[in-house]
Amino acid sequence: MAETMTIRGDLDLVARTEHLFSSIREEFLCAVDDLSTWSHLAGGRAPDGGSHRVRKLCGAAALADERDRAHLRALVAGGAHVRIAATALPHETIIIDRRFAILAGVVTPGGREYTVTTGPALVGAVYALLEAAWATATDLEVFLRGEQPHLDARSRSVLRALGSGVTDEAAARELGMSLRTYRRRVAELLAALGADSRFQAGVRAGELGLNAEGARP
Repeated sequence: MAETMTIRGDLDLVARTEHLFSSIREEFLCAVDDLSTWSHLAGGRAPDGGSHRVRKLCGAAALADERDRAHLRALVAGGAHVRIAATALPHETIIIDRRFAILAGVVTPGGREYTVTTGPALVGAVYALLEAAWATATDLEVFLRGEQPHLDARSRSVLRALGSGVTDEAAARELGMSLRTYRRRVAELLAALGADSRFQAGVRAGELGLNAEGARP
C-alpha cells in the first residue's frame, strides 16, 4: 500500500482495506458522528475485541436514533469501550494499531472520498487528536444516565407537533389547546431544552436521545 492514497466510493474502500480488519493486533479505534459511515466495513460492526482493544468515539448525534443507541450498548456488552464526544467530531476516522488510518471525507453526489494512510507522522497526529477528544468524552452509560429535562405528557405532545412541521393553529387544534396555550407550551419546552429556536429544540432533543415519547430507552 502507498503511504497515503485517496479512495473514492465505499465499494473501492472495502476492496482495498478489508484485509486490514483481520490483521488487528493491538487496537481498533473508531471516531464517528453517523453510525452508518463505516457500516460497510468489517461486516457492518466493530471487530470483536479478542486480544485487542476496541474503542469507539461518537458524536452525540449518533444517539438520536433508538436503534443506534441499542447498537452502541451491544458493542459495550461485547467488550468494546464507547464514549460520547464533548464536541462535534471534525473527521470520522478509523485507526488500526496506530499503523493505518482511514479518514472519511464529505458525502458528495459522486460518492464519498476516503484517505488511507500508513505515514507514521500523519497516523500519529490523527491518533493524538482522537486521544485528546477521548480524554474529554463521557462513557456511554454515564452519558445516557445524565440529566435530561423532565417532559410531561403535554410537553411530549408539543415536541411531537413541532417535529411534524404543522402550523401552530393546526397543532393547537389537534392537541385541544387554545393557540395562546400552545405557544406558551412551546416557550416552556424551549426553555426546558435550553433552546433559542424551534429548530434548535429539535436538535437538542435529538442530542439528548429524546424520542417521540420524550424518554430515553
